[in-house]
Amino acid sequence: MAFLFTRHPFCRMLQHSTAFFGLVAVWAPSAALAQDTPVNTTLAPIVITGAGQTISEDNDTIVPTRAMSALKTDTPLVETPRSISVVTREEIEQRGATDLIQATRYSSGVNTGGFGFDPRFDQVYIRGIETTTSGDFRDGLRQPVMTYGTFTTEIYTLDRVEVLKGPVSVMYGAASAAGIVNKISKLPLEEAHHEVEVQYGTVGRKQAAFDFGGPVGESDDLFYRVVGLAREGETNNEIADDRYLLQPSFSWAPTDSTKLTVYGLAQKSEGEASAWTFKNDGKIFRVSDPDYDYQKVRQYQLGYQFEHEFENGLTFRQNARVSDLDLEARYVDRTTMFSAPAAPWGTAAVTEDVRAYQIDNQLQAKFDTGAVSHTVLGGLDYTGVTSDFADGYGSTLPEDITSAPSPALTGFTGNDLRQTGIYAQEQAEIGNWRFVGGLRYDWLHQETTDKVAGTGAEKSEGALSGQVGLLYLFDNGLAPYVSYGTSFVPSTQRSAGGGVLDPTEGRQVEAGIKYQPDGGNFSLSSAVYHLVETGQPQYAGVSGPLYVYENSGENTYTGFEVEGRRAFDNGISVIAAYTYTHGEITDNLDGSLIGNTPTTTPRHTASLWVNYDVPEDSVIGGLSIGGGVRAVSTSYTDDYNTAKNGGVGYLDASLSYDFGAKSPDLKGLSLMVSATNLANREEQVCNGGYCYFGQGRTVVGSLKYKW
Repeated sequence: MAFLFTRHPFCRMLQHSTAFFGLVAVWAPSAALAQDTPVNTTLAPIVITGAGQTISEDNDTIVPTRAMSALKTDTPLVETPRSISVVTREEIEQRGATDLIQATRYSSGVNTGGFGFDPRFDQVYIRGIETTTSGDFRDGLRQPVMTYGTFTTEIYTLDRVEVLKGPVSVMYGAASAAGIVNKISKLPLEEAHHEVEVQYGTVGRKQAAFDFGGPVGESDDLFYRVVGLAREGETNNEIADDRYLLQPSFSWAPTDSTKLTVYGLAQKSEGEASAWTFKNDGKIFRVSDPDYDYQKVRQYQLGYQFEHEFENGLTFRQNARVSDLDLEARYVDRTTMFSAPAAPWGTAAVTEDVRAYQIDNQLQAKFDTGAVSHTVLGGLDYTGVTSDFADGYGSTLPEDITSAPSPALTGFTGNDLRQTGIYAQEQAEIGNWRFVGGLRYDWLHQETTDKVAGTGAEKSEGALSGQVGLLYLFDNGLAPYVSYGTSFVPSTQRSAGGGVLDPTEGRQVEAGIKYQPDGGNFSLSSAVYHLVETGQPQYAGVSGPLYVYENSGENTYTGFEVEGRRAFDNGISVIAAYTYTHGEITDNLDGSLIGNTPTTTPRHTASLWVNYDVPEDSVIGGLSIGGGVRAVSTSYTDDYNTAKNGGVGYLDASLSYDFGAKSPDLKGLSLMVSATNLANREEQVCNGGYCYFGQGRTVVGSLKYKW
């Protein structure tokens, strides 16, 4: 019974590309494609990113030019020697994405839905590796996972999502070898901005949200932003997705060189504790009962971002946050409801309290030595996380399920993680050459305690990580590059001998080509990579009251990915991506697995999104139409490769209308209808011994007013 909580999988190359390049070739900037029709634009705020810098006018386009996450400096994407996908607010709104999964699924190298539809977690795979627990970052700081509870991020509170692919431990410390998903929060604007929105969708989804910001009174140095949301949402398969949140932030900019932003988040979510399914007589059923099952999560965050630029070319930045997560969940196991209808059903309950304290100090220097321009970054960061986890198990008769109490908690475990890191990075520009090199060292201390038995284990160790990259930027915007990086993720799991497991480590070699000419309306990036991950925690059984694990061995991923984005002057915009991933188990405690493909690793994924904004001078001016297709090939249901999840294709669409385009009195009022999985493909996805429902058709209508 404990397995749904403690053994949940969260807590544990060039071929086929020719046709795609042929498609992308038609996007190349051409004077013949230029039109006189103006491109619709939205408010262009100054957005303060997680590193404290500003990126202007980069969120009102589907073709971003910059990202702060990769190097923690304001470096153009085309000059950064690594693969990065950026999902801007414009793209999120254009596609009508309602969660992080929908927002990232049109990015190369990304696969979603490896655990079916389960809104408990922001599930994202990068380059074949699950990053939900080790690649979840917000505003440049990790949202840590210790035992079971995870921080979740509401897409409405974000300005953009940056997906960094490959090891990034040199900048962020503990992080997945596959990369990270860094969510950039909505923070204060310099221009006044007001927005209210109401939504209604399939299966009774009801949501209201607001986003207000701008100067405080008549002030020219104090700005605010407040984002709020309330949602009651039953979804497919009787899985609830209720949420209430408030996200205030304030910025003080007394001079052009100094800025302080303070922000907070209070969020309450309620859904189901188990999305696990089973089959009987060819039909799929939920293991748990929605009348009994629940998962309640409260999460709070309070942080600040400070930046000061000195006159001598030095810039100091400090990013700090305190986070708290309280989780309470319970479920029932009904797998015997057909084979033994009168038999008792097992019940389980779990609670977890997580507290995290984080700070990242950065000192940046820009200077020249002869023909070489330098950007040197040094940093010191600290992360402290504590967790109190408890679980308990019982049973109830089927007829008593609606009144059955939660089982008493009998197991109590404490976990503590302390990580201090020091890092340095050099960016050198020599003519058209761009060089990046960095090193980092972390001091780690971990403790885990069985509070019932009074036993525990602790471990102190160090971790060295680094990266190096070289890129050549041609005058026409073409930029080939190579890079190498390493990563580590500490584990809090116990081994059979009672000790704490060694960290999971990774290393990657990557080569790619980027193309982004001046003008900012077209970008193309492609990469090949060889990624090796060693030492993932692998469930090894039960030792007394403890579930024990062992470091699993080695998985290798070799792949190719390409992503193209084009915003034409005639109102058409296109986003296309293709990913090839060859995953292989190259070493394992179970020798029979060597040579197999890791679970839920599809060989091919592809996506295409096309949107058309009808010119405002047309009879139907103000109308916007979008459509997309996503395809995912087959994948294995477990590491033994005994069965496969079927390949599947999905159709998505959106339709919106700006009433102000034809009626000035209705300026700011818009209506949108978006749909995902139009054909209602309700596939069952199996992963490591558990099976889940895929998300069926969803349709959401949205009425929005801006002023």
